[in-house]
Amino acid sequence: MKTQNNTFGVIFYLRKYKITNDGKTPIYARITVNGHRTDVSVKRSIDPANWNANKGMAKGSKEEVVKLNNYLEQYRSGIVESYQKLLLQKKLITAELVKDKFTGEDQAEFTLCKLMSYHNTEQAQVLEQGTLKNYFTTQKYLKEFIQERFNTTDKYLSELTYKFITDFEFFLRNRNPEKGQKKLENNGLMKHLERFCKMVNLAVRLEWLDRNPFQAYQLKFDKVEREYLTKDELARIENKYFNIVRLQVVKDLFIFSCYTGLAYIDVYNLTPANLIEQSKGNLWIMTNRQKTNEPVRVPLLPKALAIIEKYKGHPQALAEGKVLPTLSNQKLNSYLKEIADMCDITKPLTFHIARHTFATTVTLTNGVPIETVSKLLGHTKLTTTQIYAKVIESKINDDMAALSARLQ
Repeated sequence: MKTQNNTFGVIFYLRKYKITNDGKTPIYARITVNGHRTDVSVKRSIDPANWNANKGMAKGSKEEVVKLNNYLEQYRSGIVESYQKLLLQKKLITAELVKDKFTGEDQAEFTLCKLMSYHNTEQAQVLEQGTLKNYFTTQKYLKEFIQERFNTTDKYLSELTYKFITDFEFFLRNRNPEKGQKKLENNGLMKHLERFCKMVNLAVRLEWLDRNPFQAYQLKFDKVEREYLTKDELARIENKYFNIVRLQVVKDLFIFSCYTGLAYIDVYNLTPANLIEQSKGNLWIMTNRQKTNEPVRVPLLPKALAIIEKYKGHPQALAEGKVLPTLSNQKLNSYLKEIADMCDITKPLTFHIARHTFATTVTLTNGVPIETVSKLLGHTKLTTTQIYAKVIESKINDDMAALSARLQ
């Protein structure tokens, strides 16, 4: 065979000096490229008397002979396919390279653990610590799965298959959580598979892997209703006074987010430089979302402005150069559970609910167009805003009452 200035051929022969105990001789494939050759065992042997050396195949019509010749033809096809793949990759082809491609030796150095370590090291400067921590958890679960299922510490990337993915999913669904942890629910489980998929995509881009086993796999997330506070629930927190200073600070931070739509990390990072006076008495927050780096421009509503004024001279805020005093997200959410109990709110109150509340109760319910809300939240797609911000029944009722009045 001659292609792109290469000569290429595959023949089968017997290594007569390697005779087995039962008198048979092993069969080898000889790969030749541009006059240079290399050999590979086909893991089959035959009585030399039943071998046609000229044709490079077994002779006779017995069933075992037919099966052997079919196997050799499939073996030859695999080598030819490996050669053609290298042609498409426009690589300088050698007999050894074809052999390595066929046997998988070209992928032998690329393992799943190496991929995970490479991803987490390379992305350390790009991903947020919270996100990176989740990747390390996915890595931990994959290592547990490999150990339990295959009794080994690593797998070659070339061994990743659709079944490997579905078996990993089954493992996660049935994994017993550690003490104090909850069993993985569907969406949490799917997030681990999503992160695994992103790492495999990286391997494909790096050319560590020829095919993506996730191509046939579909992530299936359950639709989740986003929690938010109603007007009454928000008022209950606003009107509640806390004697404990830390709870009062947490309440103010939460209310500030309810009237600005800023996520926790963006409230945490807010500095006086982000407060811009557009016109006299008209103060705006101008920043970029840390999650997406999208610009956020929010005119300050009176309640948010009042909280900024309240903490202008706060020692911690001044020392850190921040607009507001800060706490860790974990502590905030812990204290918000106390606030929820004291305000008779049964919803699982977290700081992110403030962002949902801004989108729904504060803006959309009061007639702010969804396009404007999308800009205020720093979303790149309107569909993202539609997930966060629901038009609740009272708004539908008000809109239909206004329509009814116009029609009359």
